[in-house]
Amino acid sequence: MKLTFLGHACFHLQTEQGEILFDPYLTGNPQASITAEQVTADALLVSHGHGDHLGDGIEISKRLDIPIVAAFELALYCEKQGANTHAMHIGGDYTFPFGWVKLTPAWHGSSVEENGEIIYTGQPAGFLVQSGGKTAYFAGDTGLFGDMKLLGDMYDIDVAMLPIGGNFVMGIEDAARAAKMLRAKTVIPMHYNTFPLIKQDPQEFAQRLQALRIDCPILASGESVEI
Repeated sequence: MKLTFLGHACFHLQTEQGEILFDPYLTGNPQASITAEQVTADALLVSHGHGDHLGDGIEISKRLDIPIVAAFELALYCEKQGANTHAMHIGGDYTFPFGWVKLTPAWHGSSVEENGEIIYTGQPAGFLVQSGGKTAYFAGDTGLFGDMKLLGDMYDIDVAMLPIGGNFVMGIEDAARAAKMLRAKTVIPMHYNTFPLIKQDPQEFAQRLQALRIDCPILASGESVEI
């Protein structure tokens, strides 16, 4: 499993089974190391409708003719915009050619803004993905919640992608507690330093995880890690 950070909360995951793009916010992303026109994938996994997560998803779906995998209401919105979609919901799982996907809870919101109006796009989500013999957990935008321990009990998580930016999502202290409950072998921080409001020191997070004996590579946009 090769995981490449593309800035903010966007990751490219590649295994021998296929390629996945999480939360494809590239256009307008000051951390982006690649353009929406350059990415390749077999599917887009979109955690919620906010612009810094849905991002270029609809355009990429149309260009590559690949599905947006998302909670039902967000998938329905994307479908109405002409995208290819696969609707799921919290707790549901499905096996795709590129791997197995399960939607997990995320404590956040989900909407898109259109012509000055807010359109609700259902329940935000995280994703568990099993592909190439490895298990990845993408938390999406979320606060800390107790069922992260249940996820750690149920699944042998090789890598977890956790937000640490605070304000809208978990901060460093809560994200470190989440990492402990999930018992992931490797944890990669995301959703920080893109904007002043979510400025954090990832080295502080890595030090907290080092004390828990959890590997925590801090990836610059465009950098990859092999799991």
